[in-house]
Order: sequence, then C-alpha cells, then structure tokens
Amino acid sequence: MTVTIKTAEEIEKMRVAGRLAAEVLDMIEPHVKPGVTTDELDKICHDYIVDVQQAIPAPLNYHGFPRSICTSVNHQVCHGIPGNRRLKNGDIVNIDITVIKDGFHGDTSKMFYIGKSSVAGRRVCEIAHEALWIGIGLVRPGTRLGDIGAAIQQHVESRHASVVREYCGHGIGRGFHEDPQVLHYGTPGTGMTLKTGMTFTIEPMVNAGRADVKVLADDWTVVTRDHSLSAQWEHTILVTEDGHEVLTLRREELEAKTLGVA
Repeated sequence: MTVTIKTAEEIEKMRVAGRLAAEVLDMIEPHVKPGVTTDELDKICHDYIVDVQQAIPAPLNYHGFPRSICTSVNHQVCHGIPGNRRLKNGDIVNIDITVIKDGFHGDTSKMFYIGKSSVAGRRVCEIAHEALWIGIGLVRPGTRLGDIGAAIQQHVESRHASVVREYCGHGIGRGFHEDPQVLHYGTPGTGMTLKTGMTFTIEPMVNAGRADVKVLADDWTVVTRDHSLSAQWEHTILVTEDGHEVLTLRREELEAKTLGVA
C-alpha cells in the first residue's frame, strides 16, 4: 500500500479543494426540498462548480459515471445517479460532492431531510453522523486505521444499526481514490499507522437494518438488500503533527467550531 504524504504546498491546495466541496453543499441546501428532482440538483451543482468555482466535478465521466454529483435516496446506500425522481416529504437523501481544483480533490457528503423527516430517517442519519465524528476524533499520528474502524463499528452496532462492509473511505489528493483504504469496521491495534501529511476520507455508510447491499442494474446505485434506510456523511481529513484538520467543514460546522460547540 503506497500512501502519498502531502507537502505543505499540496496541503494548501487540498484545503482549497475541500473548502470548495463544502461550499457546494452549503449552496445546494435551499434547493433540497419536496418536489425537486435529483437531476435538477445535479445541474445546479454542476453549473456552480464549473461556472462559479471554476473547478471540475470529479464524478462526471469517472469510470463512466454520467452525472456531476451522487444523490442516494432512502434505501440507496451510495453512488445514486441523479435522474427524474422527485424528492418527497419524509425522504432522506445523501448528496456527495467531489471537486477538482488545481489538480487536487475535495470530497464530502451530507444527509438532507426532505420536509418533515420520519423518526426512522432521522435516527439512521444521526447514528451515521455520530459515527463519522467518532472516527474523526481518533485521527492523529500514531493511530491505527483499525482503531478508527473499530470505534465506528462499535458505536453503530451499539445503536442496533449496521455498517456497510463493501465500501469505505480512501486516501485522496491528486487522485480521487488513493491509498489507504479506510474501513468503517475492524480491530483495534491493527492496520496502517497514521502519519503527518496523510489525507483521506472517513465516510461511514450505516444501514438501519442489515449490512447487506446490492448494486442495481445501472451498475452504480448501491441499495440495502432488505430495503432498510441508509445514511452516510463524509469529510476529507488531514493528519497534522498534533492531531487532524477537517478540510471540508461546512458553514454551520465552522460556526459551531468558532462558538466552541464542536
């Protein structure tokens, strides 16, 4: 496993790409409401990334993916292709954004509640969000990847939900997907040791039911086999000398950090 340690100049470019990805999620939020199609959300994001940010939407044409963002609704786990589906009251949707700026990638995703959320929808989203931040909290030089995966798994399963095994976080930089693979389950004290200058995503996919998933006929959209709800949140993380830096913080997260709440 070859992991790229980023230079100071590369880290600064990663910060820019991460900030742009977060800004797309901030921008799209007012548009994510009942009646909108996921294709409309894709077009708004595409135009913003290309025309306003002067950046590149990384998913578009990546191994043939046909859109600029991923939209995964309800029991869709990840890699949902935007289309003519209209979001309706009670839906939950993950919007996954990756931008390329000056050759570097920023990757992040967020769950959105459509109208009045169901108790079940809010619960699975909250468990996945908690799991993300538990994993991020462990990032520092000397931590093993197995420590992160085990902590995420323990939290999710303690809440009687399940962690998807087939998809994981990943190194990121000049490449969309680099080493290492960041599993969201595992054994403490195992796996690669984190070092200053590493950049990777943590993005736990959490199912309200069983962990089993399948890929639909479009060869992209991953869904839960038991049709249970699924949720995912994602951030791009830098390992610093004394801990970590989240490169894709959104506006409300930055405000919370300033106020000392996060």
